[in-house]
Amino acid sequence: MKRILIIDDEVNVALLLSKFLTRNGFDVSTASSGTGGMEALKNGEYQLVLCDFRLEDTDGREMLRNIKIQYPKTGVIIITGYSDIKMAVELIKMGAYDYITKPLYPDEILNTINKALETHHALVEIDEEPQATILPEKTKVNTVKKTVFAAEFVTGTSRASKELARQIELVAPTNYSVIILGESGTGKESVAKSIHLNSPRHNQPFIAMDCGSLTKELAASEFFGHEKGSFTGALYTKIGHFEMANGGTLFLDEVGNLSYEIQAALLRTVQERKVKRIGSTKEIDLDVRIIIATNENLQEGIQKGRFREDLYHRFNEFSIYMPPLRERGHDIILLAEHFLKIANQELGRNVESFSQEVVDCFMNYRWPGNIRELKNVIRRAALLAEGNEITLKALPLEMSTYKLSYETANHYTQHHHATAHVAEAPEAKEPRHDLKNAALEAEYETIIRVLREVNFNKTKAAEILNIDRKTLYNKMKAINLK
Repeated sequence: MKRILIIDDEVNVALLLSKFLTRNGFDVSTASSGTGGMEALKNGEYQLVLCDFRLEDTDGREMLRNIKIQYPKTGVIIITGYSDIKMAVELIKMGAYDYITKPLYPDEILNTINKALETHHALVEIDEEPQATILPEKTKVNTVKKTVFAAEFVTGTSRASKELARQIELVAPTNYSVIILGESGTGKESVAKSIHLNSPRHNQPFIAMDCGSLTKELAASEFFGHEKGSFTGALYTKIGHFEMANGGTLFLDEVGNLSYEIQAALLRTVQERKVKRIGSTKEIDLDVRIIIATNENLQEGIQKGRFREDLYHRFNEFSIYMPPLRERGHDIILLAEHFLKIANQELGRNVESFSQEVVDCFMNYRWPGNIRELKNVIRRAALLAEGNEITLKALPLEMSTYKLSYETANHYTQHHHATAHVAEAPEAKEPRHDLKNAALEAEYETIIRVLREVNFNKTKAAEILNIDRKTLYNKMKAINLK
């Protein structure tokens, strides 16, 4: 079990946070002062520390410095108020993983902690690799550097997976900007993290930004930051993502959805390697590696005037193609087994395997949502499984019916029947009388269907559903669809 230490002199905040994290499977301890926190670290091993920036007997800077010196393998996240954000960014440059702001939001906390633990796990692997012995010139032997992947990255055995690993190992040590191309859900962010972890910047920040969720009005502030009072509603100074990633890597997802005006501002920043917050006259020097991801054809976007050609060529120093899951052969089962282990840990269950029917279904299914869809299917099936094996009835209806229709077509093709082969209909469900749940299920099915039709492009999906992107995100969050 992963151990977390919370250091906060607001006892009620520490208690609520401790209860929340304990319910989510963490082993949590608390301390109400800097001295108490260091004493707790002395008496136990923790993977992560959540430390309030303002403590009665010290501050976040001093705590971070002491923890990094005495416990270098322990990750640190700073808890801060909005007025301390500038200092929190400075602490990230000193070695903190990230910061979270008060008031605290459960989903944000959990997401930040999980990402911190994944990065921490990968960095510990790097640190624990045996150091190469320096040999005399005549006795030097060839050594192969181990490629370290992000915690959620699974190295497959297919030709496509091996080629992907080779490209990551090739481009990671360079400073090239990278475009990662592929359908939605293929794991582009995991590849970006793996490139970062194998680069000289691996101990600097990795900042991910979803460009698809940005409105035109908010994009400039999110990219470049703003000064307090620079526009109506600017109640505090905000640090932009470029500044947060300084020294490290900035990952821009769904970059094809950015407005043309923001693309122009982005081009200037990338060319000049300087950023200026909105409302400020001070330019900040940047040393940021940029990795972008897209599920759209940017060349087509250039031809239609939606994407700047000069910006595309700035980004396209190296490109990586992410194969869809349906093209990765037996990797599907390897990934399914990996996600099953994670689901067992989350749920406290011991589901060991998949029935042969399920394996056949996985190998024949089209997986329009790719790895993201597979992960959600496994989590759902692990929860519904009866006994220690996942069977066909634990899968979503669209998958079990897909298998039936596939078998029907396959049987017809193999035997050339003149008459249609009728597959046995799935067992009928009992009628549902809960109107609220029925409405939620109908909404879930509609959202899933539309997302698949547009290849999981959330902007297009929102247009078809006649809602705005924010509403779509909220509905996806409500039905636990990531």
